[in-house]
Amino acid sequence: MRKPEEITKEEYASFYKSLTNDWEDHLAVKHFSVEGQLEFKAILFVPKRAPFDLFDTKKKLNNIKLYVRRVFIMDNCEELIPEYLSFVKGVVDSDDLPLNISREMLQQNKILKVIRKNLVKKCIEMFNEIAENKEDYAKFYEAFSKNLKLGIHEDSQNRAKLAELLRYHSTKSGDEMTSLKDYVTRMKEGQKEIYYITGESKKAVENSPFLERLKRKGYEVLFMVDTIDEYAVGQLKEYDGKKLVSATKEGLKLEETEEEKKKKEEKKAAFESLCKVMKDILGDKVEKVVVSDRIVDSPCCLVTGEYGWTANMERIMKAQALRDSSMSSYMSSKKTMEINPENAIMEELRKRAEADKHDKSVKDLVMLLYETALLTSGFSLEEPNTFAARIHRMLKLGLSIEDDASAEMDADMPPLEEDAPLEEESKMEEVD
Repeated sequence: MRKPEEITKEEYASFYKSLTNDWEDHLAVKHFSVEGQLEFKAILFVPKRAPFDLFDTKKKLNNIKLYVRRVFIMDNCEELIPEYLSFVKGVVDSDDLPLNISREMLQQNKILKVIRKNLVKKCIEMFNEIAENKEDYAKFYEAFSKNLKLGIHEDSQNRAKLAELLRYHSTKSGDEMTSLKDYVTRMKEGQKEIYYITGESKKAVENSPFLERLKRKGYEVLFMVDTIDEYAVGQLKEYDGKKLVSATKEGLKLEETEEEKKKKEEKKAAFESLCKVMKDILGDKVEKVVVSDRIVDSPCCLVTGEYGWTANMERIMKAQALRDSSMSSYMSSKKTMEINPENAIMEELRKRAEADKHDKSVKDLVMLLYETALLTSGFSLEEPNTFAARIHRMLKLGLSIEDDASAEMDADMPPLEEDAPLEEESKMEEVD
């Protein structure tokens, strides 16, 4: 194999095309030789596009041809490179492996493990070189970001190095994507954790109620909207000594002044009875109802336990065609309803509940708040028709239309009292 400095860009391009049958040039190349206890030479290429069958389990798991002293041995040696780097194409020529090597011997061969370790190291170096050019890295990341995240999930040894290559949109990044390194440099004074939110799309998470307090305090939040992010972030617990904290789970602690703490305690005491009434109405649907310190404008939200699935993960698992449904019984996390004491709806609801906690309109409103919180928090509705019926009833009330059929409604969805005084109706319109 010739030395890298002797080879032109055109020669690399024609070699890549003959090796891979690709019609486009490669995005990056790494040509190196390793000497010492072990000697081998290698050329690695990164293609410009991801193949359509990138994660197809039936195809061969890697695209690196193995040669021993220039004699071709095999092109599907699974021990040569990990699965998440299966998109890297190239050639490895070793002087140390025996020529008459069999597949069984390859699996046990220590030389192969050393080659694999070096190839992974060189691949990560190559990705960092691509990252120096913003435009090239944008193409690379669009095509192969899932592979990098799969690497974070599977490759514990190189997790920290792969984390450097991740890019996310955030509350402060605009249309650009930001790295974790840049996020850390922008962190506010006194901020000890990296905040993130997972969801279905950027649009779905950027105006999420979970971000209200974080935005007000000026903290940046990363948007993790790729399905595989849920798996990757489960393994990547921290970066640069800073813990990654989900904005949608319990355990989000924001710094508060003494005045804020005092005010919060007062609100907690004032809304204690409403929390109890709401918990009684919702029953097993929620684990508890508490006063929130993460929402500012929204009336309420549903938070999941710190160690269970998030709402987004629950959605992903429900979509698995061959899932094991027994797992969801203990992994789907208990929901905690957090209410906003500053919100006018909650204040009005508190007054009504204190006046008469068995008021049918209180029950109806609590159920409606719970169902809207399910939607805004990323969950799916178990009974969309019931929710729609509540909304229609609210619309009729707002338009002052008499509902004749309301008396026939079932007990689970109680009608608003028809004989309620007029001022109570006007209050309901305000709440709506």
